[in-house]
Amino acid sequence: MKTYIYTVLLALLLSVSAYAQKKPNIIYIMSDDHAAHAIGAYGGRLASLNPTPNLDKLANEGMVFENCFATNSICTPSRATIITGQYSQTNHMLDFSRPLETAQLYLPQEIKKQGYQTAMIGKWHLDCEPTAFDFYSVVPGQGKYFNPTFFEKGNGIYPNNVVKSVGHSSDVIAKKAIGWIKNRDKKETPFFLMCHFKAPHDWFENAPRYNSYLADVKIPEPESLYDQPNWGSEGTRGKNDSLIHEIGTSISRRFKYQGYVDHYKIDDAISDKEATSKAYQIYLKKYLRCVKGVDDNIGRLIQYLKDNGLYENTVIVYTADQGMMLGEHDLVDKRWMYEESMRMPFIVRYPKMVKTGQRNNMLINNTDFAPTLIDLAGGKVPDKMQGNSIKPLLKGETPKDWRTASYYRYWLHLSHHDIPSHFGIRTKDYKLIFFYGRHWDLNETGKQSRTWLPKEKSFKIRPTPPSWELYDLSKDPHEVNNVYNNPEYVQIIRTLKKELKQQREMYNETDKNYPHIQEIVNQYWDK
Repeated sequence: MKTYIYTVLLALLLSVSAYAQKKPNIIYIMSDDHAAHAIGAYGGRLASLNPTPNLDKLANEGMVFENCFATNSICTPSRATIITGQYSQTNHMLDFSRPLETAQLYLPQEIKKQGYQTAMIGKWHLDCEPTAFDFYSVVPGQGKYFNPTFFEKGNGIYPNNVVKSVGHSSDVIAKKAIGWIKNRDKKETPFFLMCHFKAPHDWFENAPRYNSYLADVKIPEPESLYDQPNWGSEGTRGKNDSLIHEIGTSISRRFKYQGYVDHYKIDDAISDKEATSKAYQIYLKKYLRCVKGVDDNIGRLIQYLKDNGLYENTVIVYTADQGMMLGEHDLVDKRWMYEESMRMPFIVRYPKMVKTGQRNNMLINNTDFAPTLIDLAGGKVPDKMQGNSIKPLLKGETPKDWRTASYYRYWLHLSHHDIPSHFGIRTKDYKLIFFYGRHWDLNETGKQSRTWLPKEKSFKIRPTPPSWELYDLSKDPHEVNNVYNNPEYVQIIRTLKKELKQQREMYNETDKNYPHIQEIVNQYWDK
């Protein structure tokens, strides 16, 4: 009898030990343009609207990263950085003018080495076949909000392997993700799933069931929507505000090529402020209805994991490919180095490692995503990756050599939404930005940046004035007061420029291949 009991106990101990050593499943969920300040867990003016109850619950069960930033706030380059763990100039994805090479799909390649079954479902937007995944079902380009088509592995040869679907994209993508988990071939092996929603990418189209959501609610407006006399610089406003009608798509009537007052056909007879407010309400409600659809579908996915005993041994990561300007400074879209655009949500739940209700304010960026996921899967981070695993942060540790500043660069110039090219650095307390105002490709000079507009509203890409901006985030978190020319910040600027130069060299982000830009940098570095 004693022998039998010892045998049973030993079997139980071995079973527990095997379970403890079992690799976690990993689900990486990413939305398009979902700003951190449109998630309840991040607070801010929109939190009271309760747009993301499922994400908020996920955040309460894990760790919320409060200082996560994009290194190039535009869809394709950010996604390339997430897959490669590299800054834009190293992975050659400065913008969306070329496809990512399939040989550069480093993240899924490394995850597969650890015995994971892999899948990529939803918005891909890297203009190449996701060959490194065991399964993929991805929308072409931006994809459609309704009845999207997909390139799907196992349905022919890419790009003729098209399958159709019926329904709203958020519903369809979540259904496909759940279906893949349910029907995966090797259920005894861990799985790695990248589930990418198209929403809430502009132009927003929500599922009809959300049409009444927020219908009778006044959406809080950002203070900088109307009046911001000390914001910006000559590079973003022009000398004596000569460029304010030509830089940055607006909510208001300010931007003469395209503003949302005109897009939504707001009554010309009402005042500018009233028209801006009306356009803002329409814009934000459309956006938040798409956000609500994403959140509800994340709830569906989580419930499936719970119902099937997968929830506790699954790392769940939620993020977006960048942030989004939601009327701040009377701007929309992303691309800018301003906080709402540069900041990314990043939430991690993994109860075997991450304590509940944690918030972390260490600086991370999207070069860190691939190294982190590989590390969590038990792999070794390749030397070619420029980011760092945040696994120590998830465990509550604070590495002594962790970054104190995050580098950023937007390479395009006056293309789509007419935003000047710029680079800079963001520390916990300061943000230094240099608007150099030239396209990286001299062949782009002279091309019309808005060829779909009527001829009288099209214009040629041209240089914009170089200028610096500095924001003291500890005193001015909404970046409404450019203090670059304030003599009190001379030493701080010197320190930030030294760090900026070091990071440009360290991460292969110099302009040695673009002498026309380097000339501007040299000329204005000390101005």
